[in-house]
Amino acid sequence: MRFLRLLKILAVAFRFGLDEFFLGHERLRLVRPVVKVATFWRRLEKARGERLRLALEALGPIFVKFGQMLSTRRDLLPQDIADELAKLQDQVPPFPSNLAIKSLEEVYGKSVNEVFLVFDAEPVASASIAQVHLAVLHDGTEVAVKVLRPGIAPVIAHDVALMETGALLVESLWPDGKRLKPREVVTEFARHLDDELDLMREASNCSQLRRNFLDSPLLLVPEVYWDYCYSSVMVMQRVKGTPISQVAKLREQGIDIPRLARVGVEIFFTQVFRDGYFHADMHPGNIFVGSDGRYIAVDFGIMGTLTDEDKNYLAQNFLAFFRRDYKRVAEAHVEAGWAPKNTRVNDFETAIRAVCEPIFDKPLKEISFGRVLLRLFQTSRQFNVEIQPQLVMLQKTLLNIEGLGRDLDPDLDLWTTAKPYLENWMSDQLGVRGFSRRLSKEASSWAVMFPQFPRLLHHALSENRTQAMDEKITEILIEQRRQSRLLIVVTLLLAVLLLWQLWQLW
Repeated sequence: MRFLRLLKILAVAFRFGLDEFFLGHERLRLVRPVVKVATFWRRLEKARGERLRLALEALGPIFVKFGQMLSTRRDLLPQDIADELAKLQDQVPPFPSNLAIKSLEEVYGKSVNEVFLVFDAEPVASASIAQVHLAVLHDGTEVAVKVLRPGIAPVIAHDVALMETGALLVESLWPDGKRLKPREVVTEFARHLDDELDLMREASNCSQLRRNFLDSPLLLVPEVYWDYCYSSVMVMQRVKGTPISQVAKLREQGIDIPRLARVGVEIFFTQVFRDGYFHADMHPGNIFVGSDGRYIAVDFGIMGTLTDEDKNYLAQNFLAFFRRDYKRVAEAHVEAGWAPKNTRVNDFETAIRAVCEPIFDKPLKEISFGRVLLRLFQTSRQFNVEIQPQLVMLQKTLLNIEGLGRDLDPDLDLWTTAKPYLENWMSDQLGVRGFSRRLSKEASSWAVMFPQFPRLLHHALSENRTQAMDEKITEILIEQRRQSRLLIVVTLLLAVLLLWQLWQLW
């Protein structure tokens, strides 16, 4: 099975001329004539990036998904390839409805009609991992039922294993292979696929995001019905809205499009800086708009998380960028450990200014974040800045926000929209309110630890009593002698001064 799949991959690769990615290596110079003769029939008129995209589409949904993820790693890819892979769309035909029903009945141990009052066998959405059906519970609640593709796990395991082999070849044979770290990319991709294969994990992601935005006027996240959820099935509230990509239809409904674009930016920064937990797959296919103008999020298989330290340094960097304080950007990178301690801050500052200065005071339609990120990554590589793994998903989401904002309002000024929010967040974190919140957060721990402190102190002293007490007594005696000598000197000086004064009066 794996051998046949490998043969198909090789056939597709040669058909689209992907051999050029590794035949340039000196070790394979003897193979080039053979490949040239074997592929004399092909005509490679398209650019290499387009041919790579077409090859991934021909290999199926898992490779398409890999290409989508790969397109976000502009720190690793040449620009032409990254731009082309960004065009990939995950439009996968649905699997047969009878297989979906069979899978549900195996999970629930009863017929679909016993579980649901109504179940629509025709799926409303389909992707590489799962598809969605509409249903109604017996209490009349309208729900969406997400069903994992039957037998998808071994298919993914085979394809990922082949990707790992291919990554090893690319790293060994392509001149830029080691710098692009293909094996690390495949490992990262496999990790996200594992998350998406467990719908209970996706349901918990959805539940967490809903709790963060409960009763929010900005974002609606569907409720999860846990009694119906399993690893291969997720049941959640059915949400009704218009796809955010249908801008003309949204205008007909009276939706304020420029406001919608600004709200999208606010939702992004709220997730990142308030919660440190964000939807990391915010492409237009996963976002709807309700009749009340609220965003509606779906598909929670990929989520990003940030620590307080990540948020703090990101906020400092964003604010410094918005204020054009490039020196602070350079200093923040060194302080965070992202750049080596011996980095020449002035040189780093100059390089960052050269990248960022041209994009300010421009509307979003004149800015390509993809190109800006590419130049920033090139600058980072020049100064040996380490790419932070926890920020890769953030980068991907920021690119999604760029595309979304450009579709809604090409004149949106992202900088002006985001700056006040970030300034308020920083003030809240570093001001009195932030101190009070951190104090109250730690108070419960202190309340538990404080009554135990005398016992813990006595225990610690008892364990090291002989050595520690002897050392302490020695220190005290030495200090006492020093202070005694000091006291004698001071007394003598005072006596001399007193005698001198008496002598003058005499």
